[in-house]
Amino acid sequence: MKEITNYELRITNLKRLFRCSSFLFVLCVLAGNSFAQIESDTLIEKINRGNTEQKRDALLEIRNLRSESASRVALPALKDSSEIVRASAAFSVVFLPKNEAVQNLLPLLADKKPLVRRETAYALGKVGASEAVNSLLQVLQKDKVLEVRNAAIVALGEIGDTAAVSELTKILQRKPQTKEEFARRSAARSVGQIAQIIQTGEVEVLTPESFLPDRFKSVEKPNYPRLIETFPSFRAAINVLIQTLQNPKETDDVKREAAFALGAIGDQSAISILQVSLNNQDYYLAEIAKDSLRKIAAYAEYEKANK
Repeated sequence: MKEITNYELRITNLKRLFRCSSFLFVLCVLAGNSFAQIESDTLIEKINRGNTEQKRDALLEIRNLRSESASRVALPALKDSSEIVRASAAFSVVFLPKNEAVQNLLPLLADKKPLVRRETAYALGKVGASEAVNSLLQVLQKDKVLEVRNAAIVALGEIGDTAAVSELTKILQRKPQTKEEFARRSAARSVGQIAQIIQTGEVEVLTPESFLPDRFKSVEKPNYPRLIETFPSFRAAINVLIQTLQNPKETDDVKREAAFALGAIGDQSAISILQVSLNNQDYYLAEIAKDSLRKIAAYAEYEKANK
């Protein structure tokens, strides 16, 4: 009987412990929810009634939360009287659903302040929605401020829609000028990014594999090994990119991005110019050319295997 009593006592104690733990868990959840609500209320208060610095701090915190609900808190700041607040708010709403983010950001491309237009263009690139392409092309063609046009170029590459290829190619067809170096470099890069997004579904980023010897690297199977047959705008782009690599007046940075773009497109017509670039005195250009040739060879293998 004593053993049974001890057993029952242990069971009773365990039940009490379980009830206590459950109660504490509920308290923690409620406390967490209360804290989240307080935090949200604080951010809303700063956005609606704070001074410029308080609003910017709140928008930075919202951006760091990287959530749809937090982005909604930032929406009123898009119409703030301060251009700095409006510009800061652009990147704080990018975690909304794509169509909603685009709908709220597009009006700011017509803002009177270049800072706001520039940051909005960059933000639309992060959203990555094709619905913004036509508006960004309008910015590229008509905005009078170079920095705003440059932001549109970068954004078009991040979105990855082929509708932008022709306009980006036109930038490289112009005579090189010092003031347009960033625009030319970004245009070449964006053409390559668009090709890469179409081929693999994502933009190339530096990974540990990037620093491995070539024999250990892999190339994703492309969706369109013959990209120029499916999207003819890349055919003209290839010719312009080759001319860019051959132009002695072009800067090293622009040539590097042109070599990258040729590899991303993956057409064999670029092989000879990339082979010449292997011996370039610019080490980085030579390495990019080598990587591009590897991609072109891999794409050719895929094409051959699927015939």
